[in-house]
Amino acid sequence: MSEDGASRRIHDGRWVVNRSWVMEHTGASEATVNRWYVQRDRYPEERRFPEVACTLNRTHYYAQEAVEAFWEAWKADVGTGRLRAAGRRPGDGRGNQGGGPGRAQRDRAVAVVLAELRQAGGYRRGMAARLAREHGGSERSWQRAMLEARTEYEHGQDQDGAPQSVL
Repeated sequence: MSEDGASRRIHDGRWVVNRSWVMEHTGASEATVNRWYVQRDRYPEERRFPEVACTLNRTHYYAQEAVEAFWEAWKADVGTGRLRAAGRRPGDGRGNQGGGPGRAQRDRAVAVVLAELRQAGGYRRGMAARLAREHGGSERSWQRAMLEARTEYEHGQDQDGAPQSVL
């Protein structure tokens, strides 16, 4: 016998709930509920997230009474001010490609490298190291800018019909 959605069900005569139910009941994010479970031994007994009561179809279920007792103790002692704030901020997962000061700096470096590539007629070994000495910054940053600029330079060469540079 179980409720619809199977996030709450009866097992061995008692109500058990899965993490989805815990998230809905507490308002906590998935990362927070996971942290409560993984780090439960760090907390005193009264604020410790309950142990797994049973596993059904590879889903962990916890005794509902134990979860509710944990939540009441947690709210009283810790509070709920930072719930839904765990983990990373939402984004596209592509770092600075979405914008920001890091991307603007990279774009300037790519423009410098592109000008160097055009002046030299293509890539020359040691260009990134020389640009790092001349313009400052790490050699690795200039290598990344070089890679991006070379792609753009070689793509432009393909469209113009001019021969590509030798790598």
